[in-house]
Parts: sequence; structure tokens; C-alpha cells
Amino acid sequence: MPEVETTGNSKKLPHTVAALAYDSVNPFELAVASEVFGFERPELGVPWYRFLICADEPRPIRTAVGVLLTTPYSLEHLAQADTIIVSSSRPGIVPVSPALLEALRQSYRRGARLIAFCTGAFLLAAAGILDGHQATTHWAWADELARLYPRVRVDARRLYIDEGQIMTSAGTTAAIDLSLYVVRQDYGADIAAAVARRMVVPLHRDGGQAQYIETPLLPVSDTSEPFHSTLTWVTSHLQESITVEQMAARAAMSPRTFARRFQATLGTTPYQWLLLQRIALAQRLLETTKEPIEQVASRSGFSSAATFRLHFQRFRHISPQAYRHAFQREGRLESSSVLLPLE
Repeated sequence: MPEVETTGNSKKLPHTVAALAYDSVNPFELAVASEVFGFERPELGVPWYRFLICADEPRPIRTAVGVLLTTPYSLEHLAQADTIIVSSSRPGIVPVSPALLEALRQSYRRGARLIAFCTGAFLLAAAGILDGHQATTHWAWADELARLYPRVRVDARRLYIDEGQIMTSAGTTAAIDLSLYVVRQDYGADIAAAVARRMVVPLHRDGGQAQYIETPLLPVSDTSEPFHSTLTWVTSHLQESITVEQMAARAAMSPRTFARRFQATLGTTPYQWLLLQRIALAQRLLETTKEPIEQVASRSGFSSAATFRLHFQRFRHISPQAYRHAFQREGRLESSSVLLPLE
């Protein structure tokens, strides 16, 4: 659970998240940070984040849409932050103060977690923080980021990238995806799912999903559409043996047509999507139950524990047992075997 212990006594303070406000900042992304990290959520039963909006200047900040923003917090308050969120602006058009870049460098050196939404990555790059790191940004700005900062390993294919202390996301709604991913890392799948439901957004989109897809996702209400109804059916039967051919047949398509539709709609292959759904289910089981690894593998639809371990390591870069132990050390594993519904 994200708490920070104070020095000199045993009292624990909430994990502090600071969102930066500077000229022409994107108000939508500031709102995302405020919605996810700023609202108190007593119904969740866990100590929530302490949230600050820190202004670059003492004067009112003019956002990208002209709305003026005032806050009692300044760059000096970044020293209190365990996580700092840099929302996007118009890179190269709006100048950024040296004081802001230096505040980011100091925060990075003391170990704060830095999160950049969309073109906020340009600020981290300008501060030298992204040098040698992999990062993403909105696909329309990716080439410019790579040109201006050649030491940054830009990957425009990703929705978001977790480099440990540094996290970056693509445009607009990817800020929501990354924020919920952070909540999941801090509190576990159940809490992240509860926040997502409150926001009425998809429960989870993996960071490796493609940024740009040719057609939008089907509306949730369109349950009569064979393609969508097939995906809904799959998420309710992950424990069963399911092949791509069977999925295509349920959608009344040939396997080739189904694969093309899948790529255009979800930006990935049916097989990769199915694996990710099973991995996500396995994570919930590891976090919320004490079932043996063999049973977790079976309930997630893997043919054996060995196959499950192989895929889990591949997608999450950690073994299932180590993943479970990480949650146990933080006191996040409960004895309940009740799972939240797949959404």
C-alpha cells in the first residue's frame, strides 16, 4: 500500500502525488490525475493518496484552453511528492522554465516516481531524465521527440511504458490507462477495478497495446453484434480450452477475416489478446486468493502450470510466485476467493 514512513517516529503518511501545472498545460490530463489520485475514496477501505497541484509560477496558470488555474502549491512542494505527474503541453511552442526542469531533476535524483502523460515526455527529456530510457508519447509527436532527444529510445507503438521510476503514456485516454495501472501496482487489481468502475472506463488495457487502430472499439451496449458478443463470451470462459478457430466460428467469420477484424479493432492478434486476458485473470487470482499455482493456472485457462509460468514470466517479467510474494509483503493479499467480474 502506498505509504511513506516519516523519520523519527512510527507515524505513516499517505503517498503524495503532485501534478504539475504550467503554461498551456492540457486540462484534460490534469483532470485525469485529479480524478484518479485526488478524490478521496473512503468506500475502498484503504488510505488514499494525498494529491497536490503544483504551479510553475505564483501567478494564475493559463491552461491550453485558456482557463486560468490557481493553486496554493508551488514547485517547492514537489519535495514532498513521492510521485510527480507531468501532463502534456505544446512542445517547442510554449517555453518551459529552467526552474521547472531543475525541480524535475532534483525529484528524480531523490527517487520520486515520475509519470509523463502524452507530450509531457518532452519535459522529462528536456531535463535529461529520459536519456537511455525507453519512452512513449502521442504517435503524432513521436518522431519529433526522437529527433530532438536522440538518447531517448522512443517507442510510438505503446500505450504506456513502465521503466520503474519513470513511466510515460501516449495521448489522451492512455493517461487514464497508465493512471489505473499505477493504482494497480500500488493497491492491487481489486482496488484498481473499483476505481475504473467508478470512472466508467475499461478495467484494463495493457501497455503493449497499439496506440492507433483503424476502427474504434465496439460500444459496450452492442451485445448483439457477433464480434463483440464473442469477446464477451470469451472473457466469461477463460478457464476453458479456446482456439482462435472457435472464436472465429462464434463470430460467424473465417479465421482470416476474424484475425483482420481483430487487428483493426483491438490492434493485436486474437491469440495475444486471449493470452493477455488469461494473464490478467491469473494476476487477480494471485492477488486475491491463496490457491496453489497449479489451480491458478487451470482457472486461467492454461494447459499446465509450466505453460502458465512461461507466459506469465514473458508478459509480466516476474514469476507467478514472486508476484504473489510481492503482494504478501505489502499486506495486500486477502484470504477471500471472490473475484471481481471481468469487464
